[in-house]
Amino acid sequence: MLDQAQKLRQLAADNLKKDKARIITVTSGKGGVGKSNFVVNLAIMLQTMGKKVLIFDADVGMGNDDVLMGFLPKFNVFDVVFNNKEIDDVVITGPYGVKLLPGGSGITKIEELTSEQRDILISKLEHLKGFDYIIMDTGAGINRSVLGFAACCDELIVIITPEPTSLTDAYSLVKAINHFKIKSSASIVVNRAIDEKEAVFTFNKFKNAVTNFLKMKVEYLGSIAEDKRLVQSVRKQQPFVISYPNCEASQDIGKIGKKLIGTEGNEQSSGVQGLFKKIFSIFS
Repeated sequence: MLDQAQKLRQLAADNLKKDKARIITVTSGKGGVGKSNFVVNLAIMLQTMGKKVLIFDADVGMGNDDVLMGFLPKFNVFDVVFNNKEIDDVVITGPYGVKLLPGGSGITKIEELTSEQRDILISKLEHLKGFDYIIMDTGAGINRSVLGFAACCDELIVIITPEPTSLTDAYSLVKAINHFKIKSSASIVVNRAIDEKEAVFTFNKFKNAVTNFLKMKVEYLGSIAEDKRLVQSVRKQQPFVISYPNCEASQDIGKIGKKLIGTEGNEQSSGVQGLFKKIFSIFS
């Protein structure tokens, strides 16, 4: 009887866990550092590792995750409210089953929503269940939108490159996040590194500045090698983990994916509905 009760408790816990997701916000101090390319390829890599992933393209007016995946969406999430669309009309299914929820310029309409419209959106979002990860791709730089989405997540990832302008802009972003007490830690990914030595050197340079002047903890999540095949993949509108699965950059994404899975904890967020409730409370 005790064994049966234990099995029932475990089953209930497993079912509860299926409706929860780890929410990751990916951002950067400046544009052009490969942030969206990282998000799309990481999502696909996690999906191939047996995880269910939803990308929420939260880059206001400049979202291009769909383009990188070879799609052109007709609607965004707020068409569900303003144009009476269903979630299935908006969500795109990408490679290996990765889901993409376009936000785009519709995010600016958050403040326009009445409580009744918000309830409608939340109820329709109920169809999006069972994700292990929700990855939010924000705009670049420091603004209310980026800081808001940083506040909504369980884990913050900042993309930097070895370029001095990338480091200074990323530092300014982390400084703002620290100033407003939004997050106490962030994971750092060094993109476009010539080799691992340059990546580690770049991270340490960034970490030293943050440690010396801010009350913020930064951790090295990994690096992605500079590779001309990444440019070729973008031009073909096919993610490089699909076009060139054995290239160094794809292997780097795989290492980052495994590291994220390895740090999965017991504390998880409440899924898509819970995410949007946080978004409403922060952006209103």
